[in-house]
Amino acid sequence: MNTASTSAEEPRWLTDEEQRVWRSYIDASTLLEDHLDRQLQRDAGMPHIYYGLLVKLAESPDRRLRMTELAMMAKITRSRLSHAVARLERNGWVRREDCPSDKRGQFAVLTDEGADVLRRTAPGHVTAVRQAVFERLTPEQQKSLGEIMQILAEGLQPNGAGADLPWLR
Repeated sequence: MNTASTSAEEPRWLTDEEQRVWRSYIDASTLLEDHLDRQLQRDAGMPHIYYGLLVKLAESPDRRLRMTELAMMAKITRSRLSHAVARLERNGWVRREDCPSDKRGQFAVLTDEGADVLRRTAPGHVTAVRQAVFERLTPEQQKSLGEIMQILAEGLQPNGAGADLPWLR
């Protein structure tokens, strides 16, 4: 085996400090998602991802979005979205409507009952987010966190053909 090609293939391992930062990020993001899931399950019987879908619909014109657009906004696969919307439909919080201009397209529409659930759940959710994140950070840290997360999100959403993004799967 050629040692030159072996060393060229050697990964650039994380430094001790990079490893510490990475593991802190993984721990915090896992614990935060669990914290928000538990709060939403307790208060509304839904996971955090479903709450996010309801919020996106509530913020949209006529409380409706094409399913493909909703998947893109939620950063999830179309099959995961379809499963989530089916559950939200069973709860009476969302309904699907066919798209008149595209026979294959569908809209997800927030129902009045879904809007009511969102209205009742939002105060507890914002309190949980505020306590878990914003009350622990200074205004400068909040600004830095926002900038860092935006840089990461933009870097993980390449433009152009062949991009392997969840909502395209």
